[in-house]
Amino acid sequence: MEDTKNTTKYFIWMIIAMLFWGFAWTAGKVAAEHSNAEVSAFWRYAISFITIIPIVLFLKTPFKTDAIGVLYMFASAMLTSLFNYLFFAGLSHGQAGYGGTLVTALAPIITYMLSIIIFKTKVSTIQIMALSLGIVGAFILLRVPFEGFGFLNLESSYFLGCAFIWSLVTIISQKAAQRTNLMFYTFVVFGLTAFINMLFALPHHPFDFTAYDTTFWITILFIGIIPGTFSTALYFVSAGKIGAHRTGVFMFIVPIGAIVSSLIVYGEELALSTLIGCLFAFVAVLLFNMKGRA
Repeated sequence: MEDTKNTTKYFIWMIIAMLFWGFAWTAGKVAAEHSNAEVSAFWRYAISFITIIPIVLFLKTPFKTDAIGVLYMFASAMLTSLFNYLFFAGLSHGQAGYGGTLVTALAPIITYMLSIIIFKTKVSTIQIMALSLGIVGAFILLRVPFEGFGFLNLESSYFLGCAFIWSLVTIISQKAAQRTNLMFYTFVVFGLTAFINMLFALPHHPFDFTAYDTTFWITILFIGIIPGTFSTALYFVSAGKIGAHRTGVFMFIVPIGAIVSSLIVYGEELALSTLIGCLFAFVAVLLFNMKGRA
């Protein structure tokens, strides 16, 4: 009974973390509208890096890895900095609810496909069915049956880039987990990402605090601290308790937070194609994670 209570607690924490990650999409759009993609990208991870330091120290995270682990950290940071820029650039042009749904739904599908192609991961019949379902969901999300290749517009291209890059980051993180503590890995990646994004933000004077209004600073502080540091810490702690095979399914709570918050703040309506595509992708991830129980 005690184990069940403990597991339930981590399930709740994971749901909270995912909802805040969803809210970050709408908050990111607000931040991008009150500054620009470069400045928003820098401050998001700069704030997360600063505020994760007490958590890393509190958890007594071991600061150790090997040479390959360091390479993984640098590779992840470079990709995350690009994702971070595309995140804000996409939100400055497109809808937060659609972006949060598209990236969250497509990233796991692309991750599975890359794992099969790059690492020759063996797949079962049910997993092949799952991927096929996921690909169908991806096409529906990208509105291919309705608009053909109209998804190759500015809005969708940014979000599609986010999904692909985040898939690479996920694969690198899985490899890095074998060589270092994931909280230490996150701490280093946050710092390196902030530094890389700062280089591109400097022409826009990110340290001129009066150049950006109160709405920007409140919003970027929220993104950096709550979805950034707080939710990331909850995610890693909870994922370790409930099992890695379940975390993929929890990711589909993110679109709920993105859709609801974007509806409240911007009045964005949920397209039927977005809902159907997300459901297809959700079922695909659910089926793919059944491999250990077949």
